[in-house]
Formats: sequence, structure tokens, C-alpha cells
Amino acid sequence: MHRFFIPRPYAETMEIDGVDARHIYTVLKMKPGEKVQIVSDDGVTALAEIAETAPGRTVVRCLEVIAESHEPAVKITLAQGLVKGEKMDFIIQKAVELGVSRIVPLAMEHSVVRYDGVKAAKKCERWQKIAESAAKQSKRDIIPAVAEVTTITKLMESCECATKIIAYECEDKQGLKEALRANKEAESILVIIGPEGGISEAELNAARTGGAVPVSLGRRILRAETAGLTALAAILYEFDELGG
Repeated sequence: MHRFFIPRPYAETMEIDGVDARHIYTVLKMKPGEKVQIVSDDGVTALAEIAETAPGRTVVRCLEVIAESHEPAVKITLAQGLVKGEKMDFIIQKAVELGVSRIVPLAMEHSVVRYDGVKAAKKCERWQKIAESAAKQSKRDIIPAVAEVTTITKLMESCECATKIIAYECEDKQGLKEALRANKEAESILVIIGPEGGISEAELNAARTGGAVPVSLGRRILRAETAGLTALAAILYEFDELGG
């Protein structure tokens, strides 16, 4: 069943407009009487029936509130070092499918790509649309926010996650599992992943100063587009959010 996010508080009758309304009318060719799921901006998910449809406007009548949540109990922020090409698109799409709560693109010393203010803003707009599409496909109850491109120093100054970890390929004392089991009651976790060129010593020190603990993701070196998704899956499994 198709799911649509409506940027308004829940009401018995709601209106879907813009791109989603055009998609319903011209692509899906849905008719009055057909059922959809809607998620309002105050977090209510409901089963709804289409009452009216037009190219730029679809009116739905809510039938029942869906109480079941699709969101993990632990809120995960993925801070991902910028990677080249379409790899960032892939990371964001799959991270949202897995259950990430927020994504922070990081401009890092060893990043291959560099974005100025205008290009960074356009990229973030694109990434937010990818996150929205993935949230709809995977039946999320929220659209995870993609933050503005920032640095690791600024991230550590503003991040309020209870537990912070940074995946570091040279770490040989503590693995991800050990770090997670030491923070089993954490309600929010920050995961920092470097770009293709890895994490610099200065960035590692900045992360440590901000409270992040370096961890290993195993004995094999993972690509930048693999590491974050591996860490997310491991965290969700450890917190009984994958088939638990």
C-alpha cells in the first residue's frame, strides 16, 4: 500500500498536494475509494480512503489510526564523510531503509569531493528527496532529516547523542560490539564514518574530544559506502531491531 507524508497535523480529512498529488493522479492513476496510508507531521499514521483526486490535489478521509510503529527504539545519527559519485545517494537511501534517524554529511580532510555553499545546498536538497522516497518505500513513520554539510568539529560541538562512536581502521583495542554492549541502555547513538581517504589524526582527536569512542568494524577494511551501513545493521541487531 502506498504511503504519503503530509506536512500538516492529523485530521479526519486531509489534503495531499504538490508532487505526491500529481504522482497519485498521473502515475498511479488512483481513484476515489482506493486506500492509502498517510503520515501527518505530528507523527500520526493512518489508513485513509481517497475521496477526491485531481492533478494537483488529492483529498483523503482517514479511516483508522495505525498504532504500530515502524521506528527503532534507538535513534541513530549517521555522520558520513562525503564520498564521490552516486555513492552518497546509495548510502542515504539504504541508511533510511535500515532505520537511521538523521544523516549528517561531513566535509573531511581526505574527502575526494568538495562542495561550496551553493553546490552543498543543492546536494542536500537532492539527498533529502532521496531520504523521503526511501522512507515511503520502507514504510517509515518519519522522513529522516539530511543536515547541512558540516565539519567534524562543528558536529561534535552540537551533537547531543548519548553514545558517540567513530569507526577507525587503525583501532585494535575495542570493537563495535564491545562498545555497544557497554552502552546497552543508550537511546541515541552517533556513528561517524570517514570518506574514501579515511579519517585524519586531527579529525580523530576532534571526535575523541567531543566524546566519541573509536571502534573497529572488523579485521577487513570496508569501503566508505559499506562501513556506515554495516555499522547501522550491527547496531540495530544488537538493540533487537532486526527480526527481534
